[in-house]
Amino acid sequence: MLHSMTGFGRCFLEDDILTQTWEIRSVNNRFLDIKWRLPLFVRSLESRLERIVKRHASRGRVEITLNAQYTTMPAAPQFNVAQAVAMLDTVAALAASRNQVFEPDYNRLLTMSALWQEDSDEMDDSCIASLEQGLSAALADWNESRRIEAKALEKDIVARILRMEEWLSVIEESAPDIKKERFETVRDRVQDLLEQHGQTLDENRFLQEIALMADKLDVSEEITRLAAHTERLRELLASGEDAGRRLDFTMQETFREINTCGNKIQNAQISRLVVDFKNELEKCREQVQNLE
Repeated sequence: MLHSMTGFGRCFLEDDILTQTWEIRSVNNRFLDIKWRLPLFVRSLESRLERIVKRHASRGRVEITLNAQYTTMPAAPQFNVAQAVAMLDTVAALAASRNQVFEPDYNRLLTMSALWQEDSDEMDDSCIASLEQGLSAALADWNESRRIEAKALEKDIVARILRMEEWLSVIEESAPDIKKERFETVRDRVQDLLEQHGQTLDENRFLQEIALMADKLDVSEEITRLAAHTERLRELLASGEDAGRRLDFTMQETFREINTCGNKIQNAQISRLVVDFKNELEKCREQVQNLE
């Protein structure tokens, strides 16, 4: 199924552990680029949460924001009394060895993060499960918005492909008549020039030159490949598997073939169709840039 790289998803989840609000915004990018905005207590889980995101996306610049707070107060951290006493005794002994009086500053002692320990193993497990649930729900909402936008892009691209196929049919039908007209024009011009110099047209020589010209003006191979490319575009849109890159490559090949047709068929009407074909193809490529 097709996914746009542009989308928005949101999830609000409240349980016995956390109240969390996830928001996901994304735009197109050649590769997957994830930007996190997480609370401090969740940042250690970034790599684990990133693995979940990668199961839902392969390309795009994705910005994920989480606002979260505990529903109930977490367990209070434990003060390491033994380590604090050991530190104070060591400093007191140092002061005594220098015949100085040591008076500990307990307020400063309480600010030392190394003396505080959090017994949070059980909380971590439940918090992780809750956060993963919230992120998964936000990703599901985000994917739905991307599918809706991709459906609109697909509809627009298919309509443009249909127009290009119609123009290709006109080119295919007109090419033989244009080639025949070119031959007659060349024959008349050569005949006039020869008559002006009192010479006659050598039919064998003329046929050889016409054969060379016919090869240069023939666009049957290009038209066959163009038909195959437009059919391939339809197949890729229907399959939705890694469609963005494949569609972009196929459109590059389609542009090359229609450009060759324009160079070979030197006709005002066909030239206008070729220009219109290129314009529609370029619009399709702009749309494809947003597909994953």
